[in-house]
Amino acid sequence: MDYKKFFSHIPAAMVVLSPDYKILAATEAYLQITMRTRAQILGKHFLLEAFPDKELSYEENPVRVSLDKALQSKKVEYLDVIRYDLPKPESAGGGYDVRYWEASHTPVLDEEGNVEFLIQHTSDVTERELAKLALSESEEKFRFMAEAMPQLIFTTDATGKLTYLNKRWESFTGIPIEELLKDGWQDVIHPEDMPIVAAKWEESFEKGTDMQLELRKRDKDGVYRWHLCRTLPMKDEKGNILMWVGSSTDIHDTRIMVQELLEANEQMSALSDQVQVAYMKAENERKKLERLIMQAPAMFCILKGPEHRFELVNTQYQQLFPKRQLQGLTVVEALPEVIEQGFVQLLDNVYSTGKEFIAEEVLIRLDRQDNGQLQDVYLNFIYQPLYEAEQVAGILVFAYDVTQQVLFRMKLQQLGQA
Repeated sequence: MDYKKFFSHIPAAMVVLSPDYKILAATEAYLQITMRTRAQILGKHFLLEAFPDKELSYEENPVRVSLDKALQSKKVEYLDVIRYDLPKPESAGGGYDVRYWEASHTPVLDEEGNVEFLIQHTSDVTERELAKLALSESEEKFRFMAEAMPQLIFTTDATGKLTYLNKRWESFTGIPIEELLKDGWQDVIHPEDMPIVAAKWEESFEKGTDMQLELRKRDKDGVYRWHLCRTLPMKDEKGNILMWVGSSTDIHDTRIMVQELLEANEQMSALSDQVQVAYMKAENERKKLERLIMQAPAMFCILKGPEHRFELVNTQYQQLFPKRQLQGLTVVEALPEVIEQGFVQLLDNVYSTGKEFIAEEVLIRLDRQDNGQLQDVYLNFIYQPLYEAEQVAGILVFAYDVTQQVLFRMKLQQLGQA
């Protein structure tokens, strides 16, 4: 049997070294993964000539250390994963090709028990290591985004057991994360809301669907504040749930402010038929409402008449369209891009029926810079009819931007699927 030919065609990356680390033979598989020919490496010192390390000295080279151990112990030595970038031939563009390797060094003894050869069996594990690095980077990006978000972020495993809470939980509740991850989170929820939370979560968990509800959570000062809580399942390509991701957004101030605004609007409508004294009082209430609208941290505007003409636009709403004139124009004149998206029809319906319209996380494509380029914006909004003499006279629009929240959830879904 031609053993030399037999060894050369072994389907494994192997190289034979002398005790002084000169290359004596190599398989075709070894030559292929190292991008070398036999003429380039045979007879050369394995580490000093054939594969010198461009960063580490000969004494620091972990391959030399492993070879020395195998030579001295006369036993197989296993080399941990190392990075060794292979110089690419000029025909392939030159430079270096990033590679990660695992190897074993097996001593071959002669009849007297001395090491006659050393066989290195090499495995190219670049794809596996790069995948591990990518996964680690994805996890770090997720953690960074979760910690940077103004919401309370949490995750559970597929069974619903809490696995992660971002630092904002601790700063909001004053309770250590470790305690919250056990059963401490239940003490944060208002006792009256707990049965609703349990029922909604059970329903969502059984059906494998998103959950959304408003509930009260106790802060570190013992004050219960309203939150909008949303959870969604991350699924693999077969539809199996891998984990659950949730967010909790503080809507306490917004909820109270909207309630106050609606109450103020009702008062103004009720006072519209009173005498002059009552009219003055209503006028004061109107000015109060206007100040609230103009100073509110959310987006407000008032549309008057069946043509929906902008009568009042606060700063937050105007910032959606920094280069456009809104006040005094109708919605069709000021925002022609929303016509085909159906929002004018929604306004017409609210005006004609007197029924409010509420929407959450609605995608609206807006020409925000007035340059013909539409941008995706996600909004939660309410169209509330305004009455004068028991007739609808206009519409109060309240909205807030949830684009970052929606994009973050989409990113989490992408990460889970990856």
